[in-house]
Amino acid sequence: MIAWFFPSAGVAEPLPDALQIPQAVAQTEEEMQPYAEIVRYSSVKIEMVPIRGGTFAMGSSDGEADRDEIEGPSHMTRVDPFWMAQTETTWDAFEVWMYDMDIRMRRTRKVEPDAVEIAAEEYQLTQPTKPYCDMTFGMGKRGYPAICMTQFSARVFCMWLSEKTGRYYRLPTEAEWEYACRAGTSTAYSFGDDPADLDDYAWYFENSDEAYQKVGKKEPNPWSLYDMHGNVAEWVLDQFKPEFYAVAEGAVADNPLAVPEVEYPRIVRGGSWDDDPETLRSAARGLSSEDWKMQDPNFPKSIWYHTDALHVGFRIVRPLNEPTAEERAAKWDRFLPQYERKSDE
Repeated sequence: MIAWFFPSAGVAEPLPDALQIPQAVAQTEEEMQPYAEIVRYSSVKIEMVPIRGGTFAMGSSDGEADRDEIEGPSHMTRVDPFWMAQTETTWDAFEVWMYDMDIRMRRTRKVEPDAVEIAAEEYQLTQPTKPYCDMTFGMGKRGYPAICMTQFSARVFCMWLSEKTGRYYRLPTEAEWEYACRAGTSTAYSFGDDPADLDDYAWYFENSDEAYQKVGKKEPNPWSLYDMHGNVAEWVLDQFKPEFYAVAEGAVADNPLAVPEVEYPRIVRGGSWDDDPETLRSAARGLSSEDWKMQDPNFPKSIWYHTDALHVGFRIVRPLNEPTAEERAAKWDRFLPQYERKSDE
């Protein structure tokens, strides 16, 4: 069984000077600022954007063009403030964890690890097995979104990054993701209802040349987030539960999360380079399936890779109000028992 550890830096003891980022410190929503998370002993910088808390109509209305019934009923939802990565997670960042690139750099510089680095290395003992094919599928690496990871893999990356930086990162909930994507709008896309304008904001089937593209090359949404529509669909924390949207029964859903209880289906959002415009709408939901591992030669199938999900990646968030270790274990960082296996399986 994997022994899970939780971020302790900044809780039990102060962060080392090298990890201090004044702009990342906030006690209230009003104090939140944009900041750049620096991954020590690498060249990776992750730009984080503050997202104010608020209430919005989640899901699509009955009259929205190309609506799927799993996008309803539309319901009022409230989310607390958080920071969100300005772009999707790139291979540059993902491979630091995946291949111990930071550890190698630190050792090359002959720097002894501090307590934070030692804690982070525990997660680098729990990392993807060696890929059995080129997971970029020839589409590009530096500056391009990482793809083909399972939701589990994306979540362990977040746990490693939390230990590495002393700031708590995770995948967004579905509600947080849609709230950030809409950026105060109520239209089909964050830029309006007309898919003819997609070329300015998104990579999708018609303009992607059948491949994902470098992050941040299209216009951002009103809250300065890039590629919320298209490029790669993005993992959220939620499992798909058909009746979950109706749970609030006319009340405001408060920071909802459909905690996963089964492996499939989990939810991805935003559509991808391989999708048609309707799949890129703010309310559109994508569902994972066993078909995403069809070409996986392993037995049992890998817990780290979805070899057939070339359209799937993720981006990270950091909540203003960080949960306790107990809350993380019970809800935010909870995994299914079959995932709690040694990484060499």
